[in-house]
Amino acid sequence: MKRIIQHWINNEYTNGVEQETSPVTNPATGAVSGEVIMGGSQTVDQAVNAAKRAFPNWRDTSLSKRVGIVFKYRELLNQRKEELASIITAEHGKVLDDALGEVMRGLEVVEFACGIPHLLKGSYTENASTRVDVHSKRQPLGPVAIISPFNFPAMVPMWFFPIAIATGNTVVIKPSEKDPSAVNWEAELWKEAGLPDGVFNVVHGGKDAVDRLLTHEDIESVSFVGSTPIAQYVYKTATAHGKRVQALGGAKNHMVVLPDADLDLAADNAINAGFGSAGERCMAISVLLAVGDIAEELVDKIAKRAQALRTGDGNRGTDMGPLVTSAHRDKVSGYIDAGEREGATIVVDGRQGDFDSEGAGFFLGPTLFDHVTPEMSIYTEEIFGPVLSVVRVESYKEAIELINANPYGNGTAIFTHDGGVARKFENEVQVGMIGINVPIPVPIAYYSFGGWKNSLFGDTHAHGTEGIHFFTRGKVITTRWPDPSHGGINLGFPKNE
Repeated sequence: MKRIIQHWINNEYTNGVEQETSPVTNPATGAVSGEVIMGGSQTVDQAVNAAKRAFPNWRDTSLSKRVGIVFKYRELLNQRKEELASIITAEHGKVLDDALGEVMRGLEVVEFACGIPHLLKGSYTENASTRVDVHSKRQPLGPVAIISPFNFPAMVPMWFFPIAIATGNTVVIKPSEKDPSAVNWEAELWKEAGLPDGVFNVVHGGKDAVDRLLTHEDIESVSFVGSTPIAQYVYKTATAHGKRVQALGGAKNHMVVLPDADLDLAADNAINAGFGSAGERCMAISVLLAVGDIAEELVDKIAKRAQALRTGDGNRGTDMGPLVTSAHRDKVSGYIDAGEREGATIVVDGRQGDFDSEGAGFFLGPTLFDHVTPEMSIYTEEIFGPVLSVVRVESYKEAIELINANPYGNGTAIFTHDGGVARKFENEVQVGMIGINVPIPVPIAYYSFGGWKNSLFGDTHAHGTEGIHFFTRGKVITTRWPDPSHGGINLGFPKNE
């Protein structure tokens, strides 16, 4: 009997209202491992109603009690992190070590949320005007929605829900139907940590469920990560319905290698950032800009490393796992076909090779293109797979012009020994997250994660202090207590005296 993956509402599993299901596969074998129930608007209503009922009590729960539950969740997650990593590998396909790294980066946000009593402190001004005091506070929004992608089924939700919960909100999350079990596991962990009924709810589904979350009158905010077209849709729809929105979109991340760089270091990092998680990362490096006359040597170094990688089942100690579905594998393979047709030089062809797995997994090996130009589809499109394109440029100026002309602005990196050029780069480049000799500059939890241009819709990035502000609203209170000397009528505008 196939495993049925249910919704989680009011701290228990439920089939919801709608009964349609969608298969969940193991990408390394192609075998169907379960069926996820695809909820629609009625199941979303159930979850939102649970979150709405839970909100007043959770909002008024003391910070000490709230943070105690977050601390307990942190301890449980840390104790069982390998279990969650195995769930990720089984449904997403990334290798176990990569899956564990994802969990650890999510754990950092939970740890950040453990400091919520300090982070929520307001301000106080005594005697701002004569016998008038002013203070500020930040309060939770209410029920909030999280719509998360397939590529980081544990970490991306953890960018949002630890902070949302710690600040006093209740949550309805819709994970990807491709790998839904990680969020269900996290829901069970919250219950074990002592989170009250209705504070954390999970609804699985497709567009119907998403649309209901975007338009539901009781949802106060929406946090989304996914492709740019969907991020635009989420932003426009949810803001039109009066919601606060952070919608993180796609990317085309460039890595600049200057002639003075350590080429072995650059080659290692191009492999790590281009082919880790089979390229299914919004922070993956997909374009390498080789400056000056280093391209031949650098491409040769990258090619040798790429050819030595083992691709296969992530449970077998391989370097790179499969893509998430057969349809996505075929789509990425189509981009490789297009790059070859358009005249790029294919140095390493991932469509060919032996893969270490049993069954018909969704594999595509590391692929390296050289002599790529900005007009080619493999340059203009977000491929989201293990495809690295080398573009040869004459100068630093040409490299930065290419990056700034790109419609995406998520992440970028530069490899150099020249501190002056590096400083110039971080000042001039129009990208939200920048690495100096760091290929995947994902910020730690107490800094914010977010891109520029078509990589972000909304003003607020994920986690860090921006996350605190996103999940809270400010109030300013002006106070004057009655005084015997006070009295009389004055219709003039209040003056600070």
